[in-house]
Amino acid sequence: MEAQISEKCCRWGILGTANIAKKNWHSIALSGNGKLVAVASRSTDKARRFIDTCLASVPLSHTVDPVASYEQLLERSDVDAVYIPLPTGLRKNWVVRAANAGKHVLVEKPCGVCADDVRKMIDACRANNVQFMDGVMFMHSARMPEIRRVLDDHESIGAIRRITSQFSFCAADEWFRSNIRGNSRLEPAGCLGDLGWYTIRFTLWVMNYALPREVRGRILHAIQGDESSEEVPVEFQGELHFDGGVSAEFFNSFRANHQQWASISGAKGYLYVNDFVLPGFGNELSFDVCRHVYELDGCRFNMAQHTQRVAVREYANNAPDAQDTKLFRHFADLVSSGRTESHWPEIALKTQQVLDAALQSAAGGSAPVTL
Repeated sequence: MEAQISEKCCRWGILGTANIAKKNWHSIALSGNGKLVAVASRSTDKARRFIDTCLASVPLSHTVDPVASYEQLLERSDVDAVYIPLPTGLRKNWVVRAANAGKHVLVEKPCGVCADDVRKMIDACRANNVQFMDGVMFMHSARMPEIRRVLDDHESIGAIRRITSQFSFCAADEWFRSNIRGNSRLEPAGCLGDLGWYTIRFTLWVMNYALPREVRGRILHAIQGDESSEEVPVEFQGELHFDGGVSAEFFNSFRANHQQWASISGAKGYLYVNDFVLPGFGNELSFDVCRHVYELDGCRFNMAQHTQRVAVREYANNAPDAQDTKLFRHFADLVSSGRTESHWPEIALKTQQVLDAALQSAAGGSAPVTL
């Protein structure tokens, strides 16, 4: 399905043919204010195969050009913005080159190998007056303002004390050996970069982007892929401490079954969301607000469950109102408006800073790292 394209249209190019780009082919098609013009790979044939695969799933009413190199795509005058799903180890170079070519940049996560990489990307985008944003889809969901409303009412949860989150999936042994996420040159942060970006971002969002004063990290399990020179983390635990006494913990793993939950505990209750990254398939997104009461009556010791389900009408994915579509629609709106928003590069840099500190701590025997 393809939405009717508005007069104010952002013309997209994709640098790379990663699997996630297939999903975002559909997001651009549904956005209503974006049009995919070209896909670049290391060969025309590879780009053409990617396009043919996507067209078979989501047909378009216009032609998408296969391009034989990333450089050629950036030279095109009919491309306003690029989506970059290249491996993390390659991103800084191509984000900077895209910005210098005058293209707005939507980049996959983690944005860079380190915070210095991300600063260079942001500086290049700022110097060329183009937008920089990372591809965290859940940030654009209608569920997020509802969670914020509950957190800010000061009654449902009360003062926040603890934030915990987990994002994991269980990969096969062969996947560890052959996937780029086991390659230290391409994805040096392993599961922390791939999955931890989300748990860290959610925690920072809850804290209104205040940085933790102290970060600890621990690699619970590491592996070295067939083409990797070093081990990368495939199971990671992090602990964050904020001013005001709030603490947070996150767990990321390529060795534990699909989980993507977050819990925010307060003095009066807690909020729990079971699927904050990729919502469960359906047309409604929800979370629970819980205010349990312990009742003692003689010999009766009861924990009374007081749980309220809060829901918004929104499809999980691959729909006009899904968070993935809204990401591309919001970005295209910025491009068409001629203005840039500094909020997006700022929170990307903060996420990278916390990720870096967690890795630094893990390398130093889990000693605390101060931000």
